[in-house]
Amino acid sequence: MRNHLDRHLSAVRNLGILAHVDAGKTTVTERILYATGTTHKRGEVHDGTTITDFDPQERDRGITIFAAAVSCDWDGHRINLIDTPGHVDFADEVERSLRVLDGAVAVFDAVAGVEPQSESVWRQADRHGVPRIAFVNKLDRVGADLDAAVTSIRERLHPVPLVVQLPIGTEDGFTGVVDLLRMRALTWSDGGETTVDDVVPEGLRQEALRRRRLLEEAVAERHPAALEEFCDRETLSAQTLSGALRELTRTGDAVVVLCGSAYRNRGIEPLLDAVVAYLPSPSDVPPVRGVPGGAAGMRNTEGGMRDTADGMHGGVHGVQGGVHGMHRTVDRGRESVDGMQDAVGEERPADPAAPFAALAFKVAATPTGRLTYLRVYSGTIEKGDAVWESGTRRVERIGRILRVQADRHAQLERAVAGDIVAVIGLKSARAGSTLSAPGAPVVLEPPGVADPVVSVAVEARTSTDADRLATALARLAEEDPSLVVRTDPETGQTVLSGMGELHLEVAVEKVRRSLGLEVNVGRPRVTYRETVARGVSGLVFRHVKQDGGAGQFAHIVLDVEPLDADGTGGVAETGFTFRSAVVGGRVPQEYVRAVEAGCRDALAEGPLGGHPVTGLRVTLTDGATHVKDSSEMAFRTAGRLGLREALRGCAMVVLEPVVEVGVTVPEDAVGGVLGDLAARRGRITDSAVRGGSAVVTATVPLAELFGYATRLRSRTQGRGTFSARPTGYAPTPAAVTTR
Repeated sequence: MRNHLDRHLSAVRNLGILAHVDAGKTTVTERILYATGTTHKRGEVHDGTTITDFDPQERDRGITIFAAAVSCDWDGHRINLIDTPGHVDFADEVERSLRVLDGAVAVFDAVAGVEPQSESVWRQADRHGVPRIAFVNKLDRVGADLDAAVTSIRERLHPVPLVVQLPIGTEDGFTGVVDLLRMRALTWSDGGETTVDDVVPEGLRQEALRRRRLLEEAVAERHPAALEEFCDRETLSAQTLSGALRELTRTGDAVVVLCGSAYRNRGIEPLLDAVVAYLPSPSDVPPVRGVPGGAAGMRNTEGGMRDTADGMHGGVHGVQGGVHGMHRTVDRGRESVDGMQDAVGEERPADPAAPFAALAFKVAATPTGRLTYLRVYSGTIEKGDAVWESGTRRVERIGRILRVQADRHAQLERAVAGDIVAVIGLKSARAGSTLSAPGAPVVLEPPGVADPVVSVAVEARTSTDADRLATALARLAEEDPSLVVRTDPETGQTVLSGMGELHLEVAVEKVRRSLGLEVNVGRPRVTYRETVARGVSGLVFRHVKQDGGAGQFAHIVLDVEPLDADGTGGVAETGFTFRSAVVGGRVPQEYVRAVEAGCRDALAEGPLGGHPVTGLRVTLTDGATHVKDSSEMAFRTAGRLGLREALRGCAMVVLEPVVEVGVTVPEDAVGGVLGDLAARRGRITDSAVRGGSAVVTATVPLAELFGYATRLRSRTQGRGTFSARPTGYAPTPAAVTTR
């Protein structure tokens, strides 16, 4: 029985498709479905006929907005695949997907190489430790260059790329590849039929031998068994190479690189072979770790996340709480995470016979019902089973289990460890909730949630629709945790906050289309921060309160200074650190922790405009206590009020979010684009010519990019495109109004 279970798990691959927008990610997914026989017609993005981009907005805009799960079979293996968005505004969808994946295929444009969002999703995969293989797409385009693309991967992403194919033909003449492991040629006709020739074309034989040698040397340098064989035989067998590449991929020591043209259906079958050969199965990854559901100190994970978030949503300008940069994940569940770290961890192996444990990573309302997408880490779940849900800490029942094909579903009787499925019947589960066996409850670490950076005021056009709008917005926030809905305490307006202008535009349009509501939307506003430019030292604060009975007494001395900046005058340092330099036990340790908690409370609003404060270091240098009146509450209050007073004495600076923009335009339009970027306070950092087009890279304040897409199309007669990725915060010029 054990061997049977191992065989099942080893034949499963859970992977995501990652890429910059327009690199061909969705087309790769469509060709995978076609090559595996899952579909019998090739879907096209430009025709709006793809399986995974099934939402009307995705088809109208021609981009992936929502992560879509599909399944297919190849060479006796079950492949569960998630097509993720490539636009920066929807990076949170990528984050939640990577949390539950075992591997990924990173798709790169053969002309552009590594693009801004390529870099962002690569770093996200690094954080989650997800092994990857790379697929250099669009080799049939003018200006396509595999070597240049691989060089950009090496220089910008810093992996060790191991190229296992050599293209046959260039640009429009690209017809196939040479398999450097087996030294054979694979070519594809215009109809997509594959021809395998054991003889490498004569004109490419010497180059293929040279590249095979380079591949062997690179593998031998990094793999002990391969090095031993290479020293003995001065070459490596295809079997040794394949095994070494698999181990190097799993450990992240190298990245296998393949190439092709998904649009022309060339290179997809070798890509599928590589997925099966090199990416790990659920049994290859370490057991998932969690905290027993009854562990001391463990709070309601999802409730803690929401409570913490709600408590931080104060502020007068739609500014979200928290003190970290917008490119960092927000620890909305600080107390929950602390509880997980303090409690003794529990491992759940990828074993269908183990107690059930799964993580919900996506929730969607569909005509079929409320779908909760799950990654099953251990155990088995059947239709009708009861599960313990970590958010509400209560038991719910599974109504139906579905195998997902984007917007189509097939019913299953059960799901086992390693599966990615959707279930119907859960009422309270959210993205990040853990589902487990009631008799063995466990809480798994939820995906990080990005900090919203743009806010708009929304209101129903008629007062009779106000309640319907509130319900619709609450459902949106439930489906997408990176959307936050709150009421501005000063204006009474409903404020919707998200990851970018397009993110909010899509959300509002979804409300309009799904409910037929007419919605008024205010101008977007960005979330500013405040930081310390010059600190203060030796600030003395005494908190004394006596109103009958036990009083409150706390005496503290604080030093406040800025965190080390990058020294370039560009992106500012973000975050907050606290330390104690008190000697002689003048302030007990429990009171030191209370002072730190009070200081964190004070960071919610700065003295300049009520924006969250970031980028500072606070040191508790001295203090005093009272034998009766001192308490943790008194020192927490002193920490909060004392830091507020200290900040009023500091030289403060307002920070604004900045993004790195990559603008691709015809060469004759470069002058106008550079002038426009300068007018938007952009700082040009690089320019290059790729494939006959100029690519300009600049750092621009996010507030200046609203409406830029329309302006760029106007300046370039519709031929210009741009992409952006967050890079952090930078000081605002004095002329910028931040209120």
